[in-house]
Amino acid sequence: MVRPQRALKDELAHARLSHRVHARAGGGALPALRRETLGLKGRGDEPLELAVARAGVEVFCLGETVAVPLFKVLREGCTVPVARRALDRILRDEVRHRDFGWTLLRSLLELPCAPAVRRMLDRELHAMFARLRGSYMPPAGAKRAAIPDDDRAWGLMPVARYGEILERAYVPRFGEHGLDAAAAWRRSASASDRPAAPT
Repeated sequence: MVRPQRALKDELAHARLSHRVHARAGGGALPALRRETLGLKGRGDEPLELAVARAGVEVFCLGETVAVPLFKVLREGCTVPVARRALDRILRDEVRHRDFGWTLLRSLLELPCAPAVRRMLDRELHAMFARLRGSYMPPAGAKRAAIPDDDRAWGLMPVARYGEILERAYVPRFGEHGLDAAAAWRRSASASDRPAAPT
């Protein structure tokens, strides 16, 4: 089992590695984090378990699960040593973080709070998917564009590839827990005003 403290240390190491690559590639200063965005916030008087489930599913079951195939593809064409070392480490760790998320969800669904967790996911999973789409998928109708070999060597890939990988890896494992992720995924596709995909 992955311990939360290990996942936290991994993420801090990923941030340091990513910043090193960013700086070596000529990137400028990054914006400071805002303290108010870092906490785990509940909603009203709901049980803490629901806040844990909400954060655990969105961060680990969705974000980390999708990160595994994304980083695998980024790593495949990466030849710049500093970037390759970062992607090697991040990919290895993301597998552990993904597994932590699914272990956490399974544990929550074995507790007395399980019916409330299921109801929350029935209500909110589509919105989590919509945010994931907004982070990774290109706008509708966007043309598939290649990127220069120099960019590929740094571990980048065309924006359209993000969407393709996301479509294939949108965590069908929810079905193992009796949750209809396919319906939530379809519903998320109709979400409007999605933010722009990364470039």
